[in-house]
Amino acid sequence: MKIITGMLRPNDGRVLFEGRDIRDDMVAFRTKIGYVPEEAHLYTYLSGLEYLELVGRLRGLDEAAIEAKATGLLRLLSLESWQHSPISSYSKGMRQRVLIAAALLHNPMLLIFDEPLSGLDVVSSRMFKDLLEMLAAQGKAVLYISHVLEIVEQVCNRVIVIAKGRVLADAAPGDLTRLMSLPNLESVFAQLVQQPDTRSVAREIVEAMRDAHA
Repeated sequence: MKIITGMLRPNDGRVLFEGRDIRDDMVAFRTKIGYVPEEAHLYTYLSGLEYLELVGRLRGLDEAAIEAKATGLLRLLSLESWQHSPISSYSKGMRQRVLIAAALLHNPMLLIFDEPLSGLDVVSSRMFKDLLEMLAAQGKAVLYISHVLEIVEQVCNRVIVIAKGRVLADAAPGDLTRLMSLPNLESVFAQLVQQPDTRSVAREIVEAMRDAHA
């Protein structure tokens, strides 16, 4: 993700966006992407509104647009009553919603979500899944990274399985399960990466617990 977003320079190869190497003009490229990292690294001394205002200015948005979009997104993400409170007082889920708002603020063409449901409550998670579908329907490119394969199966129309730096599969979820004659994406993943027998491991853990108690 750090290579795709331009935070790291690759040792080999390149990242293309609209047919151009992103490093040809990183400033222009970053105005077209929205990124929600796995960990919420925020300026916690700022309020939610101040943080979005900062992001909007960095993206070159008009001040009036920043104010309207920031307050609107905070309201829609149930953060209106907290918008003037420091982020240090926010829960993990609230910080995640601020990150989502920041990624959407400038209406990017490419959205990169790395485990975006981390810390979200059930209602926020359901809303986010609906949001993904609508963004895709508008022609946005969405790159969704997750180890929660049930969610991937629900929201993604193309899945790439990577293990130890190698692409092991690249197809629609339904195609993968059908081709491998397996019931779900989790089973496909386990077979592709040659996952150990997790049930046997779980049994050994339980036995180890009993031994320790004895």
